[in-house]
Amino acid sequence: MSKLICPIDFRYGREEIKKIFSEEAKLGYLLKVEGALAIAQAKVGNIPKEAAEEISRKASLEFVSLDRVKEVERQIKHDIMAVAKALSEVCEGNAKKFVHLGATSYDIVDTANALQFKDALSIIEKDLEELKRTLLSLAKKHKETIMLGRTHGQHSIPITFGLKMAGYAMEVERHIERLRESKKRLLVGKMLGAVGTGAAFGEKALDIQEYVMEELGLRAEDVPTQIVCRDRYVELAGLFVNISSSMEKFATEIRNLQRSEIGEVSEAFDIEKQVGSSTMPHKRNPITCEQICSLARLIRGLSSVAYENAIQWHERDLCNSANERFWIPHCFILTDWILYQMNGVFSNLIVNVDRMKENIEKAKGLPLAEAVMMLLVKKGMGREEAHELVRRCSLEAELRKVHLIEVLKEEERIKKLVSYEELENALKPENYLGKAVEIVERTLRKFGMEV
Repeated sequence: MSKLICPIDFRYGREEIKKIFSEEAKLGYLLKVEGALAIAQAKVGNIPKEAAEEISRKASLEFVSLDRVKEVERQIKHDIMAVAKALSEVCEGNAKKFVHLGATSYDIVDTANALQFKDALSIIEKDLEELKRTLLSLAKKHKETIMLGRTHGQHSIPITFGLKMAGYAMEVERHIERLRESKKRLLVGKMLGAVGTGAAFGEKALDIQEYVMEELGLRAEDVPTQIVCRDRYVELAGLFVNISSSMEKFATEIRNLQRSEIGEVSEAFDIEKQVGSSTMPHKRNPITCEQICSLARLIRGLSSVAYENAIQWHERDLCNSANERFWIPHCFILTDWILYQMNGVFSNLIVNVDRMKENIEKAKGLPLAEAVMMLLVKKGMGREEAHELVRRCSLEAELRKVHLIEVLKEEERIKKLVSYEELENALKPENYLGKAVEIVERTLRKFGMEV
């Protein structure tokens, strides 16, 4: 019988990023930091070079097993001391005397966290880039595909589906910019001991920290306490919140456009095998988008814990420790997952162009009321008068269930200013797209794509 409890273990998430947050990978990161510390200690003359080389060589999963670390931890009830002890056991000669020398546990933990962040953020960045490319492809394909714009859930004026996708692509691009820009604040470790003074490392404490971070490709915390300052982790959480909110926004739009009464886009559906409902045979539900929305809410909920952890007692307490073992890996894994799923939805999206046209036609010219108003203003009528006149005509057309032009052509004030042909042209959606196509093309050029 399976003993798995967390759905991440058996339902959600991809193996590439799960491996980064596995127990074994975490141990590997911790050992890498211990090895870098030994090398740095030798550079400043605190320990023999031969001892540092031995520690560095043995500080790997090849020599230190997860089983042994767990065995030691069961005895001594301290996870990082268990790592240090297991590493010491495999070191030969006097090297074992210098393992973990001068460090506090969170010198190792937080620096290892930064290494995890570095590897995991590279996956998230790649996800965002792939999603952006997919959205740009849709923007290009549908730059002239006319659909109804909607505000407040009601018809507004026409847009193109490509414009919507270009907007999404730029939103994803901003997430890429935020991620890249935040790395200088997120990929940060520390190696200054129990309260951030570096006292146990001696006169060369600051040099040791710099050497460690240089070896690991990280930046050093400017003024640490016992831990890396948690405002950095709050920023990481904010990144997850921002990305997940965008994915829920995109997925919600698809769910709404897939509604039976709209039917303009839909998720791909395997007609041969896929089941939409256990009781209603006709259903084709937007299940992937609904999953994205559900998990996005979970990501935002988990991320909120980071804000609580920013409040520490004095130079630190332990209230962040347990929950960071949950929220950090879960948020990384789930963010990767919803980005992957979102890219899959857009890559296989069914765009029902005919239904978009049908919905415009059903609106009987009302979404072009603004175009008529602007035409009247251009012909000399005041904006306020034109607005009120077209407003009344629109309400009457809706009440009589006729096309807007049928009411407009009866208005004497309108007939004096514009011809029937001019009204017809004003009520054609393709004539009232503004710069929609140009904006899409400008967006494509921004990323070096042909228009």
